Amino acid sequence: MAGKARSLAVLNRRIVECDRCPRLRAHCAEMARVRRRAYADCEYWGKPVPSFGDEEAPVLVLGLAPGAHGSNRTGRMFTGDGSGGFLFPVLYEAGFASQPNAVSREDGMELHGLWISAVVRCAPPANKPTPEELRNCAPWLDEELHLLKNLRVAVCLGRIAFDRFLMHAAAAGKFDLRPRAQFAFAHGAEYTLPNGLIVIASYHPSLQNTNTGKLTRPMFLDVFKRARTLANLR
Repeated sequence: MAGKARSLAVLNRRIVECDRCPRLRAHCAEMARVRRRAYADCEYWGKPVPSFGDEEAPVLVLGLAPGAHGSNRTGRMFTGDGSGGFLFPVLYEAGFASQPNAVSREDGMELHGLWISAVVRCAPPANKPTPEELRNCAPWLDEELHLLKNLRVAVCLGRIAFDRFLMHAAAAGKFDLRPRAQFAFAHGAEYTLPNGLIVIASYHPSLQNTNTGKLTRPMFLDVFKRARTLANLR
């Protein structure tokens, strides 16, 4: 256990030091310099954002990328913005989080049976990483999946996270997922991969989805209750 924890910690330190994408690094630094008025007195993280959670987790939550004034400010995935404000109360109710609110790296949040990550570790302009930036960040997720030895279920938030996870899982497991049409993205859709991993697709908890009712709290909670059942967590 200690060796694995150290390995994930080392991976996170390497992620924080990453400079593979000049456009993303410049954008994150500029957001940290200019800041949003509501956070004018905050010291922004402004670096690639590491993953966090339970190193023994059987459940992975995979998002797209940090928010410019959320994770790029706080330095912790899904912390400090509207998406996290929707996600963490649900994780708390589903038994994965120690508290319903996540505001900073020092707020005492602990995750149980859950690891949170993203396919891109830097906040992209307009929340749209380029194909090259997705490729540049891909090795981090490859290493992470290798280190998460107990992983049974992956909850992918949004179509890009869903598609990228399938690509990474297939490459790591050396199996072919064609035809890809059999793995259609739909909220609540479940797929069991040849290596036994179960993938659950979900709409992303962005304000665009939650404010319009495309994603409701009961819909989101059902996904995590299902993930808990599939992971054999009590």
